[in-house]
This record gives sequence, structure tokens and C-alpha cells, in this order.
Amino acid sequence: MSASVAPTTTDRSDFRTVMVSGTKMGALTAAAVVLFLVVARFVPGTGGARRGMETLIVLAAGVLASFLPGRWAAARHAEGIAGAAAIGLWGTIVFMAFDIVLLRPFRAYPWTWDAIGGGSSWWYLPIWWMLGTFLAWMGGIVTATQAARGEATLTRTAGPAVVGAVLLVIVARLAGLQLALPVQTGAGFTIALAVLAVVALARKS
Repeated sequence: MSASVAPTTTDRSDFRTVMVSGTKMGALTAAAVVLFLVVARFVPGTGGARRGMETLIVLAAGVLASFLPGRWAAARHAEGIAGAAAIGLWGTIVFMAFDIVLLRPFRAYPWTWDAIGGGSSWWYLPIWWMLGTFLAWMGGIVTATQAARGEATLTRTAGPAVVGAVLLVIVARLAGLQLALPVQTGAGFTIALAVLAVVALARKS
């Protein structure tokens, strides 16, 4: 007698899910970076309009990179959270290929990243891998926690992190920290997401 195996609907960390979802994540990242570059180059001026558009792109990209992997992996427990982190890592590798093959040969970046690393682009790639994996990992934890309490919609999972990012930016501005607004927003989102994930783990323990 043969027994049929029911398909896994949660905590997906299989090779196909990681590869397909990670490739989609890399493509979305590439689209966000290209959109940011278009705004940076072609929106006139250096005032609020351009900075506002860049900030919205950074925030939207952060939400997608953090919470889509957890949704694609249907993260509910440790296995799904690990799957989300793996999707995030593969997504950064896919984007790295796009970056090396297309963006850099055409000198797409208006800033001097390579000058920081002494003429090499490899200084930021490990940071990129770690950041993408970290965001997806933290997002997977928050997604799993939200799913345990009810429906883990993107609005419910991402909303607190977005609000936290905005509050941190306001506090930083009031404290006199005058970094570029997109940079502050990205940092604030990452910090808020990490705090939410730590709180979620503390509640489970």
C-alpha cells in the first residue's frame, strides 16, 4: 500500500522555493535600485521632492525585502524562518549578478562607492549579503509571530516596522542627526524591524 504525502503549506524551505522566491526577490531589488537611480539622476534639484521619492523607494524596498520572503516561505516555525532567511540571501546574490553584469559596466551609480574600498566593489557585497539575509530573517520572525495570532497580512506585519522607522527618523532629526533622509529611513526601518523581532522572540520564550 502506498501513502500519498500531503503538500507542505507552511514552513517551506525546500530548494525550489528558496531558488524561485530568491530570484524574484533579486529581481524586485534590481527594479527598486534602478528606480532609485532614475530618480536620483533625472528628478531635478536636491530638495524635498527628490529626497521624498528616494525615501519612499527605500522604505518600500525594505518592506518587500523583509516580509515577502517570510510570506513565500509561509514562515510559522523555525524551519520557515530559516527558509525566509535563505530566500533573502539568494535574492542578494541574484541582485549581485545583475549589478556586476549591467549596472557597473554602464557606470549607473552617481556616487563613489568604489572609492571607499580603494577602487574595489567587493567591500560592500558581503555587507549586502548580510543585510538582505538579516532583513528576511527578522521579517520571517515577525511574520511567524503574527501568523500565530491571526492572519499575517503584509499590512499587519509591516505596519509596526514602518511606523517605528518614521518615529526613529523624527527622533534622529530632532536630535540633530543630519544624514540623508533615505539613509536615515533605511537605518530606522532596520532597527525597528530588529526590535520587533527581538520582542517577538522574548514573548515566545
